[in-house]
This record gives sequence, structure tokens and C-alpha cells, in this order.
Amino acid sequence: MESDQFAYQRVNTQFYPFQDQAEFELGKFLCERLTQSDINRFLKLEWVHRAKPSFGSKDQLLAWMGSLPTGPKWRSMTLEITGYPTVQPVQLIWRDGLEVVEDLFANPIFANHMTYDPHVVVDSDDHEYSEYFTARQAFEIQDQLPKGATIVPIVVASDKTPVTRHTGGLEMHPIFVSIANIQSDVRMRATSHAWRCVGFMPIPKFANVHSDYQTILSQRLFHKCMDIIFANAKVAAMTGKFMPDPSGHEHTLSAIYDICRRIDPWRLREFQEEAKAHSLSDPSRFLAGEVLHTCHKFFFDHPFKWCKELVGKDELDARFKKHQDLQRTLVPSIAGVAPPQFVHVIRALIDFVYKAQSPVYTDTSIDSMVASLKEFHDHKQAILDAGARRGMKGTIEHFLIPKLELLQSFAMLTKDIGALIQWTADVTERLLITHCKLLFERTSRQSRTFTEQVVDILNREESMRQFQLYLFLRMHKTPLANAIVTEEQEITKTNPALAWIARVAPGDPNQRCFIGPHPVRNHFLKGILSSTATTAFHVTVTPDRAKMSINEVQKLYTLPDFGRLLSDYIAKASNGQPATSWSCDRGCVKTWNKFQLQLHSVFRSRLIMPSQVVQAGPPSQIFPLGNCDAVIVQSSHGDQTVNLIAQVRAIFQPIPPRHATLPHYLADQPLIYVQYYEVVSHPRDQPAVSMYTVARKYCNGPGGQRMRLGAVIHLTDVMHVVELIPVYGEGTNRRVGAETSMEVYERFYLNNFSDKEVYHTLRSDWH
Repeated sequence: MESDQFAYQRVNTQFYPFQDQAEFELGKFLCERLTQSDINRFLKLEWVHRAKPSFGSKDQLLAWMGSLPTGPKWRSMTLEITGYPTVQPVQLIWRDGLEVVEDLFANPIFANHMTYDPHVVVDSDDHEYSEYFTARQAFEIQDQLPKGATIVPIVVASDKTPVTRHTGGLEMHPIFVSIANIQSDVRMRATSHAWRCVGFMPIPKFANVHSDYQTILSQRLFHKCMDIIFANAKVAAMTGKFMPDPSGHEHTLSAIYDICRRIDPWRLREFQEEAKAHSLSDPSRFLAGEVLHTCHKFFFDHPFKWCKELVGKDELDARFKKHQDLQRTLVPSIAGVAPPQFVHVIRALIDFVYKAQSPVYTDTSIDSMVASLKEFHDHKQAILDAGARRGMKGTIEHFLIPKLELLQSFAMLTKDIGALIQWTADVTERLLITHCKLLFERTSRQSRTFTEQVVDILNREESMRQFQLYLFLRMHKTPLANAIVTEEQEITKTNPALAWIARVAPGDPNQRCFIGPHPVRNHFLKGILSSTATTAFHVTVTPDRAKMSINEVQKLYTLPDFGRLLSDYIAKASNGQPATSWSCDRGCVKTWNKFQLQLHSVFRSRLIMPSQVVQAGPPSQIFPLGNCDAVIVQSSHGDQTVNLIAQVRAIFQPIPPRHATLPHYLADQPLIYVQYYEVVSHPRDQPAVSMYTVARKYCNGPGGQRMRLGAVIHLTDVMHVVELIPVYGEGTNRRVGAETSMEVYERFYLNNFSDKEVYHTLRSDWH
């Protein structure tokens, strides 16, 4: 930045060529959001003439933006393949991959999120696998490097996307790059800018070529483009510029090289046959296991379709609360209507999918993941016996599914390159939105200059991004080198750029110029904490109902024993000597419809998870029987503490009378009224579903009537939010919907697939 040709101008005029920060922000907004025609129309507005910006036309504005210092430059080139003409010219838009990698590696924003050396993490004598640098491959490569050198593992991702609705509806392969030195929890978020686009490769259609070879030729062209983009990176890997070969599979590469010396790769049929003969077509040998497509897309393409074939679409629809919950709720939803052997197979496969998404592994947990896949294969005949695997031509009697075969490599890959969730294509899917969609919409509709416009826009964006950060630091007289600071003991997910800027210039209002996701709100700082400080709670300062008598609460919430159970709580908490300042007969309470609960991650104890909302709403028009969630609560019985499942029916706190003080057991924190469930079967009792089954717990009321067993307890007795799925049996009650199912059914599965954190907690045998 300081070596730029106009650096001398910025010694005294740091915004050069713009007058001030406001003018630069205006120009940046126009370039980012408007087409060139729209910029001209904007600059001709009377209001703009009165404001008198320094740039009077779109050409002048674009020239100024083009004069700003930039990072790795974008360019374009036309590709031709001898002997295989294309219908349209193939235009590659690209920049040097090595320059982008160096830019990422040197970016001070990531300084507190970088790893440079392989290291071993041990948990109870178990080797832990999480980040790339904790896995075997990092050690194998590092051992080959000279002293003082480190690894910069290059991560490449690509996905096809339509980028225009004009010029023939152009589709491209955007190519994204990151480095595994950046910690995975940062790298896995598209908005953290840890990924950079290095190329846009059109998807060509070859003329006069048999359809069987269209895909092969497209892949050849893709690899030709990759050779161009990463040519310097390959040289750096060979000459020792701290860059390893991205593939890391020398045996496979050397075998391909040997075949290329014997057979021209463009003699497609002969080369393909020879490659297959050497087993070079096994993707697991050179592609990292990828959770989004190998697991999630496989689930919807196969297991979910098997369930739909067996259960029926209408019956399956009736059992789902929300369609986005399919994977989470499939097992308890088909239990009862599908044969137990069939349910067993589906449950084992979903067990594997959940275990494959863990961010941290040990040898023991990898063995558990392998055991789940083996369990599926041991019982998969039940799928064929049920006739559930069907295709266009009828029943299919085999499991020759490529994605299913790839699952076999997950254990090996986890030990070699770390937790597979860090390589998921979820990131790439989001990058297509954050990096690609708006870019191509800002071009004109002229096909002739389309490629040149894209290159200009990309270079302007890179210049504006770097110049904005440069200006911010110059205004604070801060060097571009980032000082390493000690991280907080507890961290929440945030944007590393925003966190870094906040440290460089705390409290500066200009931070608004940098856009990023909001950090997770940390309720551990000011919220209500459990006795062990492992759980934080939050209720709003203003309650939903400011003042209610006990009778009003009983009527609104339809809880006839509320007053009696609150009196029981007071008697127990006061050791039989309740304070006279407040009583159920004369006292009032304030109530809330919900509270928030926040936990540390079970995988990384320093990471604070987003808070979860626990509903406890009274009957309403939308929820005629109330909207109340289930939780795990701690209950003390003598010297023992047990965990119980309960439904939160009311959240409240007594209001102190005027000129009086409440006793600590009423004033310290909100209280909750809960109704209990009892565990009626354990996972071992139903190996097909492998979930706890709970049922409503009842007792005899004061008049001998049967009623649900309830209690008033502290808010901080809550440990986890859980999801209960009704035990539907052989057929669902079509008159019962998601709004009333929790209050109508008697038995429920404790769904351990509700999220990955709960899955790990329940598998640790909470009961």
C-alpha cells in the first residue's frame, strides 16, 4: 500500500483522489450497487449537483477507483483446445492463486486465528483430531520440510452456478481458495472473508462431440484452468516457498504422470480405460470427505426416498412438524409405521451422519463412527426386503451408490486431514451468494464486452476493500501489522475482521463502515448463571405480564394447582418458616412467555453457543393448549442429584409489596412451573429407534382426581433444551397438528437428533 504510485499524495491527503471519507463511501456504494448507466443517471440528479462531489461522471469515478492500490490482479484469457472446438469461445477470468494465498497468509486480520505448526492434542489418553494441523498428514509433510519452514495447506472449492440471466444464461464454475492455517471455525463462515475467489470458468459446450465425452472434456478444461491459476503455486511447492502440494497424494499423481507418458490424455477412450485399470478413478484417494453432498444430499436422495416409498408421502407429511426438520425427526416419525428392522437401518445411517459432523474426534469417537456405518451395512437388507429402494424402472436389488461407498473413507480421512466438517461445501454454497450473484448483475447487457467488464469490476472491488481498511488504520495511526493479543477466556462466534478492528480502534463510530455478522450475545457476562456457572439464562427486563394474582395465573395458564405448588416451594425453601412479606393469598407475580438459555459447546468448552429460546406461553388463538417447550432439569433427592425431563408451563417471579423486601428464595431469580415426564424405556430397550421414551407423569390431586405431576423450581435448575416427538404408533391423528401435539399425545421420544450438541449430550447417558 505504501509503495503505490500515489502514496506521496496520501501523506497529507489520505483519501486521495477523494476529498474525504464521505466522498469515498459514496463512490464505493455507487460502484458496488449500481450499473454504469445507473451511476450516470444518479450523478445527473439536481441534488447531486448541489452536493458537488469531486467526480462528475461515471468514467471519472471508475478511473479513480482503478487508480487505488490493489491486491492480486484479475485478468482474462481465451482458451482453445486443439481438435475440440466449442460452440462459444471459452473465456477464463482468473488471478494468480499463489498471490491470493500469500495475501491470505499475510492478512493481519487472521493473526489471532492462525496455526503454523502440527501439534498433538490428547484427551484422556485419546489422540484428538480436529483442525488439519492435529491430523496425520500435517505431521507427514512437516517432517519432510527443512528446519524453520512451515506448511501452508491450500484449500480449493468450486461449485457450478448461474451468474447471469442474460448473454444466454451464462453458467460458471467459480473457484475459491482458502488456507488451512486459518482455524476452521473462522474458515467455515463465508462472511469471515477467509475464502477468496481466484477464477470464473465458463461451462463449455463442445461442438460435434458425442455426449459421452462432453463431461470428460469439461473436466479436462476445468483442470487446464486450474493449471493456469495455480501454476506459480506448483512452482512454489517444488522450490520450497512454504507451500505444499494441495493434493498431497504423490503416488496418485506420479501414476497419472506415468500413464500420460504412454498415452496421450486427449485420446479419451484409451486414457480412461488405462486410468480405470490402475484404480485412479477412486475419488476417496484425492478428494476430502465432504459432508454436504456425501451425507446430507445422499440422505435426501436415498434414505428419505426409501422412507417415503415405504411409509407413503401423505403419512410422512402428517408426521413432520416442519419440512426442514426431515433429517432431525425422521427416525421417531417413522417408528411404529415402518418395520423395526427398517427403522434400525435408517437410525444407524443417521447416527453415522451426526458423528461425521463432529468438529473434534478421538480414536474412540472415530471407532464409534465406523461402528454406526457397520451397523447400517449389517442390517441394510431390510431396505431391500421392504421393497423401498426403487428407481424409474421399479425395484432395485443392490446398494451400488457412489456416495455410500465414499462413507467408507471418512475414518481414514479424519485421521489424515482432521475433522471433515471443516471441509464442507456449505461454505461454497454460501460463497456463491456472497461473492458471485451481485457481481455479474452490475455488468451491462452487452455480450461483446462482458468479460472485460467483469475483470474491471473485480479489480475495483479488491481495490476498494483494501483501501477502506487502509484508510481506517491511517486515521488511527495504526500500522498494518497486527499485534497479537490475548484472547478472552470465553469466546463467541464473530467476524474476525470486526473483532480486529474493534481492538485497533475501540469505540470508533467508523466501525460501521465494515459489515459483518453480529457476534453471539454472551449472556455469561450479565445474565443469570447456574450454580456451576456452566449455563446462562436471560429474561427480558420488561415482563410480558407485569402484575397478576395467583388466581389469574391459574385461569390464564389453566394450571389449577399453581398456587398450591408455589406454597409447597416456599415452605421447602424457607425450611417451614416462610416470610410474612409475601404469600400466595395476597401476593402478585410478573410472568414471561419465554426465556433464553445459553451453554458452552460440548466439543470446545471455550466456545459459547448461540442462546436457545424456551417457550412457556399460555393458551392462545394460535396455540389453543399453550406453547410450552421441554427441558432437562436437575432435581435433588437427598444426597443425590438426578436429571429429569419436564415441560415448562410458566415463567414468573413474585413482586415485592410496597416498602417490603422479598426473601432471597423469591427475589434471587425467576421461578418456573414445570410438569414432569417419566422415562418408560431406554435406548437399549428399543435398539431400532435407540432413543429414550418418556410419558406424562401423573399424581392424585387433593380431591383424588388424576392430574399431571408438577412443581415450582428455580430457573437455574434447567440444564438443556430438548425436543420431544410424539410416539405416533401405526397411524397419526390427522386432527392433531404441530400446535397441539405436545398436549394431546401421552408418550414421546426424546429426540437425540434435535441438534449435534444435544446428540452428544444424550449419547453420554444423561440419565
